[in-house]
Amino acid sequence: MSTLTRLQEPQFSPHTLNKFATLMTAGNGYLGLRACHEEAYTDQTRGMYLAGFYHRSSPLETTELVNLPDILQMRIELDGEIFTLLAGQVVEYQRELDFATGELRRNVLWLAPNGKRYRIECQRFLSAAQHSLVCSRIAITPLDSEATVTISTGIDATQTNSGRQHLDETSVRVFEQRYLQGCYRTLDGSNEVIISSYCALPSESHSSFYAKNRRLTQHCSGLVAQGEAFSLVKTSWIASSLDENYRAETCAEFALQNLMQCVECGYEQLLAQSAQVWNGYWQRSRVKLESVNEEDQIALDFALYHLYAMTPVHNERCSIAAKGLTGEGYKGHVFWDTEVFLLPFHLMTQPHIARQLLSYRWHNLRGGQKKARENGWQGALFPWESAWTGEEETPEFAAINIRTGLRQKVASALAEHHLVADIAWAVDAYYQVTADEVFMRERGVTLLLETARFWISRAVNVNGRLELHDVIGPDEYTEHVDNNAYTNYLAFHNVERARHYVQQFGIQNAAFVSAADDFLERLWLPPANEQNLIAQDDTFFSKPTIDLTRYKQQQGTQAILLDYSRAEVNEMQILKQADVVMLTYMLPWRFTAEQLEANLGYYEPRTIHDSSLSKAIHGVIAARCYRVTQAYEFWQQAGLIDLGDDPHSCDDGIHAAATGAIWLGAVQGFVGLTVEQGELHLNPRMPAQWQSVALPFFWQGTQIHLMLTHQHVTISGAQNTPLTLWLGGKHVSFVGTQTFLLAEFFAPVNGSGTTKGTKQ
Repeated sequence: MSTLTRLQEPQFSPHTLNKFATLMTAGNGYLGLRACHEEAYTDQTRGMYLAGFYHRSSPLETTELVNLPDILQMRIELDGEIFTLLAGQVVEYQRELDFATGELRRNVLWLAPNGKRYRIECQRFLSAAQHSLVCSRIAITPLDSEATVTISTGIDATQTNSGRQHLDETSVRVFEQRYLQGCYRTLDGSNEVIISSYCALPSESHSSFYAKNRRLTQHCSGLVAQGEAFSLVKTSWIASSLDENYRAETCAEFALQNLMQCVECGYEQLLAQSAQVWNGYWQRSRVKLESVNEEDQIALDFALYHLYAMTPVHNERCSIAAKGLTGEGYKGHVFWDTEVFLLPFHLMTQPHIARQLLSYRWHNLRGGQKKARENGWQGALFPWESAWTGEEETPEFAAINIRTGLRQKVASALAEHHLVADIAWAVDAYYQVTADEVFMRERGVTLLLETARFWISRAVNVNGRLELHDVIGPDEYTEHVDNNAYTNYLAFHNVERARHYVQQFGIQNAAFVSAADDFLERLWLPPANEQNLIAQDDTFFSKPTIDLTRYKQQQGTQAILLDYSRAEVNEMQILKQADVVMLTYMLPWRFTAEQLEANLGYYEPRTIHDSSLSKAIHGVIAARCYRVTQAYEFWQQAGLIDLGDDPHSCDDGIHAAATGAIWLGAVQGFVGLTVEQGELHLNPRMPAQWQSVALPFFWQGTQIHLMLTHQHVTISGAQNTPLTLWLGGKHVSFVGTQTFLLAEFFAPVNGSGTTKGTKQ
C-alpha cells in the first residue's frame, strides 16, 4: 500500500465529540488545533495550543499549557435557523483527516427544522510551511430555494483551561474594516500572544464588526440563490513572545503584514505549500505495509501524522508534552515518554530533531541541579513533570483514596527517578546512531556527567554493596521500593556511559572516574534466579497474587483503583506495566533469550496494562521471543488505544508516547531493526498478516531504505558509503544496494514462517 491513508469519522455522534476533536487535531509542532466543529456544542472542548506557552493562574494552581483564544467557532444561521447537528436531520455526514496534507474536510447534508436542505462543506489546515498560519473555508449551498446565510466569527478570548483564565485582553482592533487583531498577555505579564484574522467573503455580502465580553466578532450575511454557494475563507496568523524574531514594539504590526501576504495567496496556494512540506516528511519517515488488515497501515500513518504534528522543531527550548498539542491532559507537561518512546523515531528518521529534544533537557539542566541539591544529592535530578523553566511541575495531589476519602499525594516527583537515567540512555542512543561529536562535547557529556553524579550520590551503602532505596519504577502500581531492577540497571548504564565518554573525549575528571569505578563495582544489580527470573524489586516475589482477569479486560481504565487503594495494590503482585519487561527492551544485550522468555512469561499475567505504553513494549519483547502471533495481538491492541471504539479514549488529548510506541513495535519488533552498543542489528520477526514492509531510516549520517518480505530483505544506502550490520547474528558489509535471502541467515521456527537467527 503506497497511498497515504485517511482517518474517517464514521458518523456524527454527540458521544464522540471530544474523541474525534483529539484524533483529528491539526498540528505543525508550533501550534495544535483541536478538530472541533465550526458550530458550538456544549460538551465539546475547543482548544488551540502553542508549544511552550505555559502559565500558572495562581500560586495554588499548576503550570499548564494555555488554551488560547478560539478562532474557528462560527455561529451559522440559515434562513433564521441556527445550524446545529443536534436539531433537524443529518441526511449525509462525512468527515476525514487527510494524512498526506493535514487537511480536515467535512461534508454535511442538513435538513433543517424548517424543512429546507442545505449542503455545508468545511475545510481547514494548519500550515506546515508557515507555522503561524491557520486557514479554514466554509461553503454553504441552499438546495431547495434561495436562502439568507448569516455567519458570525472572529477571535473569542472567553476560552479557558477547564475554567481557569490565563490571559488578559490588552488590545483588540479592526484594521481597514477587514482585519481583526487581538493582543493578549498572561496574567503574570510574562508572555504575549497576538492573533490576527481575515475573512474573505462573496462580493455581494454584508459585514460588520463588534467587540464585547472578550469577543472580537465579524458578522457576515448574504442572500444566496438556490444551488449557489456562500463561501467564507478565514485566514489567521498567530504569533507570540516565544517566537525567535519577537519584538514587543513591532510584533503586532509584523503579524498583520504576514497575514496580508497570506491572504493574497489564497487558500489553495497556501494548502499546496503546506502539502509540499508534508510530502517531504512522509518520504523521510513513512513505514509502508502490505497487510491483510488495512487498519495496520492506518495505525502507522496516524502515529506518524501526530509525531510530526506535536514535535516542536522550531524551538529547542520546547519538548513534546504527554498529550502533544491535542488537549489539556497532564497540563501539557513533559515526561520520560519523550526520551524513551518518541525520540527513537526522530533519531532514526530526522536525527536533528532528536538533537533538539535532548537540547531541551540541556537548557533545563539548572532546574535538575536545583532539585537534586534541595533533596540533598549531587548532579541533576530532572523533574518528573516539566514545562518551560525546568522546575518540578508535578501536582502535589491526585486521586481520592477510596478507603480514607482523602486526596492522595503524587509520589512520582518524590521517588520516580528513573527519568534521570532515561535521559542518559537517550543521549547515548543519539551518539550511537549519529556519531555527533560536536553535540557530545558541547552538551551530551555534560548531561551524562550530571545524571551520573546524581546516581552516585543517591546510592546507599548496605554491607559493602551500593543500593538504590525508596524508588518507583515505570510500574507506578509499586511504589517506594528498594532496588527496583529497572532503576538499578539503568542507573548502572548511566554511570558506565558517562565514564566511557569522559575517557573517549579526553575529559580530565579523576574524581568522577574514581567515584564511577566504585559505583559500577559495588552497585547491586538484581540477578536472574534459577528460573531465569529477575525480581522487580527486593520484595516483589514475596507478595501475594490475585486474579486479574476482570481488570485485564478493562485495561487502561485503572479500574483496580476502584476496588483497592494504592497502598493495597502496592502490597500485591499487580503491575501497571512490567518493569523487568521494559528493562529487557531498554538494554537487550544484557539479557539472554532464555531470560527474555522467562520474564515475559512471568510478568505479563501479573500486568493489567493500565499504561498506554505497556502493550507495545510487551509486543516488542514477544517478537524477540519468537511469539510473533502474540506480538501482533499486542501491537494491534496498542494501535487501538486512541483509535479503538471507546468513545472517550482520548477526550483530553492523544496518548502521545503511544504513537511512538506504535512505530517502535513495527520497526524494532517486527522488522527487528535495533541499535545495540553502537552496532546496527536486523532480526526480522514479521507477522504472517504482513506481506512486506518498507521504511527509510538514518544511520550515522546516511539515509538508508529497507524493504522486507518473508523471503528476503533489500537494503539500500549511499553508493560510496560502506554499510555494516548484524543480520541474524552474522556480520555483513556492503556498498550501495544489497538483497539478502533470509533463509541463508535464519531458520524457520515451528514451521510458521517466523525466522530465527542461525547464529546467536
